Amino acid sequence: MRSRLARLDLLAGAAAVAVLSVVAGAPAAFAQQVATADEPATLDAVVVTGSRIKRPNLVSASPMTVVGDDEIKYQGATSIESVLNRLPQFTADSNENGSNGSDGTARVNLRNMGSSRVLVLVDGQRMLPAETADVNFIPSALVDRVDVVTGGASAVYGSDAVSGVVNFILKKDLNGLRLDAQYGIAQHRNDNDYPRSLITAAGYKLPERSVTDGARTDINLAFGMNSPDGKGNVSFYVGYRELKPVTQDTRDYSACALNLAGERNDALACGGSSNNEYGLFSLLSGPNAGQTLNNTKDGNKTWVPYNSSFLYNYAPTNYIQRSDSRYTAGAFGHYEINKAAEVYGSFMFMDDHTFSQAAPSALFQGTTFKINCNNPLMSASQAATLCGSAAGTDVSQDTFIGYRLTGPGSSPRRDDLRHTDYRINLGSRGEIAPGWTYDAGFLYSQVVLDESYKNNVDNTKAAKALQVVNVNGTPTCKSVVDGTDPNCVPIDVFKYQGLSAAAYKYLYAPTYTHGVQREKVLSANVNGDLGQYGIKSPWADDGVALALGVEHRREELKFEADALAQAAGTKENNGAFSVTEAYGEMDLPLVQDAPFIKALSLNAGYRTSKYDYLDKRVSTYKVELQYAPTSDVRFRASYNRAVRAANISELFAPQGLGNVSAVDPCAGATPTASAAACALTGVTAAQYGKIPECPAETCVTQGGGNPDLKPEVADTRTAGVVLTPRFLPGFSMSLDYFDIYVDQYIGSVDAPTVINQCVQTSNPYFCSLFHRDPTSGVLFGDRGYIVATNQNTGFLQTSGLDVTGNYRFDLSSLTKGGDWGSLDFSFVGTYLNSRKIEQLPGLGAYNCKGLFGPTCGQPNPAWRHQLRTTWTLPWIPATVSVNWRYFGGTNLSSNDSNPFLQGDHVEINRKIKAYSYVDLAANWKVREQLSLRAGMNNAFDKDPPVIAAGLLSAFGNGNTYPGVYDPMGRTLFVGLTMDF
Repeated sequence: MRSRLARLDLLAGAAAVAVLSVVAGAPAAFAQQVATADEPATLDAVVVTGSRIKRPNLVSASPMTVVGDDEIKYQGATSIESVLNRLPQFTADSNENGSNGSDGTARVNLRNMGSSRVLVLVDGQRMLPAETADVNFIPSALVDRVDVVTGGASAVYGSDAVSGVVNFILKKDLNGLRLDAQYGIAQHRNDNDYPRSLITAAGYKLPERSVTDGARTDINLAFGMNSPDGKGNVSFYVGYRELKPVTQDTRDYSACALNLAGERNDALACGGSSNNEYGLFSLLSGPNAGQTLNNTKDGNKTWVPYNSSFLYNYAPTNYIQRSDSRYTAGAFGHYEINKAAEVYGSFMFMDDHTFSQAAPSALFQGTTFKINCNNPLMSASQAATLCGSAAGTDVSQDTFIGYRLTGPGSSPRRDDLRHTDYRINLGSRGEIAPGWTYDAGFLYSQVVLDESYKNNVDNTKAAKALQVVNVNGTPTCKSVVDGTDPNCVPIDVFKYQGLSAAAYKYLYAPTYTHGVQREKVLSANVNGDLGQYGIKSPWADDGVALALGVEHRREELKFEADALAQAAGTKENNGAFSVTEAYGEMDLPLVQDAPFIKALSLNAGYRTSKYDYLDKRVSTYKVELQYAPTSDVRFRASYNRAVRAANISELFAPQGLGNVSAVDPCAGATPTASAAACALTGVTAAQYGKIPECPAETCVTQGGGNPDLKPEVADTRTAGVVLTPRFLPGFSMSLDYFDIYVDQYIGSVDAPTVINQCVQTSNPYFCSLFHRDPTSGVLFGDRGYIVATNQNTGFLQTSGLDVTGNYRFDLSSLTKGGDWGSLDFSFVGTYLNSRKIEQLPGLGAYNCKGLFGPTCGQPNPAWRHQLRTTWTLPWIPATVSVNWRYFGGTNLSSNDSNPFLQGDHVEINRKIKAYSYVDLAANWKVREQLSLRAGMNNAFDKDPPVIAAGLLSAFGNGNTYPGVYDPMGRTLFVGLTMDF
């Protein structure tokens, strides 16, 4: 099936390229919105992203895609990461559609190699500390273009640029006042029959048939002025963006948490969490230890055996789009004192405040609670079941409790995340001698996170509130009697909605954490055109060009947590490192304007780095070759070696507990794994067959930094061809092969792999990563987890082919008379040849090409593309544009035969079909100072694929992958730009 899907994906890609090629039969020319930056815009000396060489006719040897301001406006983008995530070279990372567990940032992930392996720049300089490169920092309206270098660039910019570089070129040098404003909403019709039938069968409330929500407002004001002598400029900007929240109960595909059902996993059913509103009790001691019981639904104090009918639907209050408000402000300035000194500087600021929301808190299973046998809130039958002959005594028994707080006084859990970012740079540049220029400066950036987790149960208080005695006929906490906690309020968890308003107030306790990351960079570089001194190839007109530089960078991290957060498993940490680097780059034209050699050039670069926490220096280097036999065709190839040292977060991020989709094979009355296999994971003979299952197929992992990490080594190879045929003016096309191999890959071993490898192969390394609750043996709660801290793993390798094409032709050439305007075509697509991962050196690898699921993560289609067609109207200064986004089909990784992927066979979600979206947009320049725009994304209101919650991996939410597929339905926007 996978080969068939790959063939279909290739056919779709071929069809898209064919459309571009067939249209190319008509003559014309134009510059498109998304293009390869292969030709210089002017003859001024420029620095092309991907190189530090400064010369007027430099072309990029590295594959590069450019996203222009028009493309951003056509998409109606208020979040710049959404623009990049549409490009086939990117995979969605942290974004606005994540809820429970979100860190509130927006990051970019190039080649699906992780956000820590792509370097994000602003005007050629680092934006923020690498691991906290939150692109919320960049207002979309401020972006002039985005340069994306998709071949390694570590020798030029530093080791972080393993997969490439994203360089935001901002609008500066304004002279006047500019207002840009946009408003958008989502409109969706809930007509997906299958999930609606599941919601009805479960007795849950159906979403309204038609919903309009998710309002987005983005307002930006910029002002600039030139100096009276024309030698300088200063520009300012302020901006405000607001996103209204959308809960999952507004969409039929996400209104209930979906579980697998049927003997062959060939159906879905509304499920949820066993931490339910009626109250679950897993007895860990006493005469009935091992039994799992539940309060009855009628409100009586009676226990019955637990079954799936008690599952709690946690979806309705979860967000599918987070609430968010963002303020941005900044200034840019430069002034040329003389040719030797142009001073420049900038200040950028962001305050982003977002909330993620999840279902009401609970006394969650995983924490061992003690209930005294003379607790007056229990019924006699409950006391007898829990305690046996000890009922009525002060003996206490151990239990897991799954009691959801849903009664009057309950509130959803809310994670209040506030990021405050600053960035300042100052510098000077100019000419120091004929053919030589310099640029020296200082950059400071700081990221501050303040996080408060609200409406969560304090387990310490809950433990006190379960120890209750009768005082003159009034249930009273023991801690009130002995004076250790006079504020304690007893909680009646022995019936449905038994808690008082005072109990809610007592149990809820916010946790607070505070983190700061700082980056300081001192840098200086010089550029030299040695051709002015006669140093050049005898067969070339242009001389040798050099770029030499030094850089010193210091990064710091500090993370603090209050006592409650630490009690819940969050640890404080701090750390810092410094690196001093020197680099050089040379561009050597070898042959120019010779027979059969229009141009032949060599580019090479080298960087040496000394990290204060490493014993040895590390080096990165590159070699690039370009050959153009004629002006119609240019071949290019490159090799980049990068040695990437761990960033500040990978080294020193605090260790903490988090949820992961996984199934414990040693849990339940009839575990799927043998007693011998489970013993390797830490299960005792007494625990086997009595371990509670991870609620909602959600176990716990312990993640965090590791100060002992070694550098990873990456090799990037690219080879391609650029076609600009003279017989077809305005047409360009490029094909570039890429292969990136990262050894000693810094990451963590995912939980499904740890579980499968320990149980199936008895590998002692994987088995050592289990940390079971010593009492109950579970892999959840605050004492049971799988270790997933950062480490040097095996390797990650990805390869494929990028295809871009652009063409414009005049429609008048097809008719005998009249002006019909012009059509512009812009195409970008990627074929994924492989995505191989080895979790440990020598262990064996698996290939995630064409797969999705617990181990392979978000879908990895063999083919993706987008094709934009724009009609420039002849009658008025306006354009109408349609965009086709294609995302190839993928198969479920756990159905694969590879032993590292294989799991229980799933029929219902065995594949996700190929997806196509159509977007419409129009721009109208009403007059010189006023432009209007409007658009509709996902014009046909296509639903995202519906996937069982247990099959989702990182960035999955609401029974789908909202960063990959459109979760909101049809979205509409209107906007304007006014100059004063």
